[in-house]
Amino acid sequence: MDLVAKGDRERLTAFLRKAPRTVREGLRKAPRAVRGDLWTVARDPLPSVGLLGWLPHVHVMLFVAIMGLLNANQSRQVLGEASALWTLIVVLQPAAALLALSRPVPAWWLSTIGLSATAAAAETGADRDTLWPWSVAGIALHTLVLLLLALRVRPRVAVEALGLTVLAGLLNTSLASQNHNQVLTRGAVIFATAVVVGTALRGRRVARTRLVRQEELTAEERSRRTLLEERNRIARELHDVVAHHMSVISIQAQVAPHLVDAPTAELTENLAGIRESAVEALTELRRVLGVLRSEDAGAEGVRHAPQPTLDRLDEVVAKVRGAGLTVTTETTGAPRPLSPGVELSAFRIVQEALSNVLRHAPGAAVRVAIGYRPDGLILRIANTAPREPVPLPPDTGHGLLGMRERTAMLGGELATGRTPDGGWEVTAILPATAPKPPADPVEARP
Repeated sequence: MDLVAKGDRERLTAFLRKAPRTVREGLRKAPRAVRGDLWTVARDPLPSVGLLGWLPHVHVMLFVAIMGLLNANQSRQVLGEASALWTLIVVLQPAAALLALSRPVPAWWLSTIGLSATAAAAETGADRDTLWPWSVAGIALHTLVLLLLALRVRPRVAVEALGLTVLAGLLNTSLASQNHNQVLTRGAVIFATAVVVGTALRGRRVARTRLVRQEELTAEERSRRTLLEERNRIARELHDVVAHHMSVISIQAQVAPHLVDAPTAELTENLAGIRESAVEALTELRRVLGVLRSEDAGAEGVRHAPQPTLDRLDEVVAKVRGAGLTVTTETTGAPRPLSPGVELSAFRIVQEALSNVLRHAPGAAVRVAIGYRPDGLILRIANTAPREPVPLPPDTGHGLLGMRERTAMLGGELATGRTPDGGWEVTAILPATAPKPPADPVEARP
């Protein structure tokens, strides 16, 4: 017990030894902090939407006008219209309340000066009790100023303003010839209530603003992630197309020397170099494919299945018809084989468009038109309005990202939008071959 008591005494002694230093440091830094918070004329307009929709500027001005007239009448009974203090009180406090709509901190300073002027006027007037020494209208106007201040500034700044207001009231009371502690207490309670209400409303507004911002960031991140996933998918599919052609090149380079009776050493060497380059390219492609498919748990057969072309479009249309949609197809021009990249992208665009109709327009009639032109291919997928409107999910439109990526990759054009009858239409113009990459500036030199 003695050891415990001794330890407690030591801790208490150490605390009391450090407490004065902490208090002194806090008191020394307090004026600088208050000056940084309240010594400003920065503009901070009052929000007029959201949580503050119940407090429009017109209502504030009407309240200020009524309280200003009441304050003027009470002050005139004590001081008379010829008094300079009466003029200051009549003008200063309503002006401060109006100024609080745009510059709350300077308005609080002016309103506090107005309260001090009211207290001084109560000592020089004939009927001191009329001004309390703070009049009812003066307290109401200063309460409005503190409320408008607390709606815009941090809680610490609002508490500092409240504390300085109470200190000014204590100073006025100490200099008064009569005891006004009861009036000061009532005013302090009203002022504190305004600060608490304003701080709470500001906290709700800030929290809601942060929530909206977080939702926007989440939506942007979701769109970015979906775009990256679609690009990875396109890269995987194009890898299969490129790998097929590189394999063909490797095999042809290996077989070509056996098709010539007496191939020269130079021809054999060049063909061997071609085959070696093709094998190296295939190795690099497989390495890249392993990275892109590291998160893909698909079956081995699915991974190495050939990529679809427009020849398999009938299978997709049959599945969509089996799901309950009425689909008609139309082909114009002379069908011909296109480059593998164009065939794959065209198939995926039609597939995604039909999937969107299933999700967002059940019961609609769909028309798929494929037009072969000498310079490319035109795809048009249009559906009528659905029997029952389906609300779109928050991540709607991600399928269009893939269509745009594929079209832009080939140098084509994509247009999407609503039709006059309430349906939806997707039109894609794809070139016959994918665009060539820009020439190497070193190789292009003469």
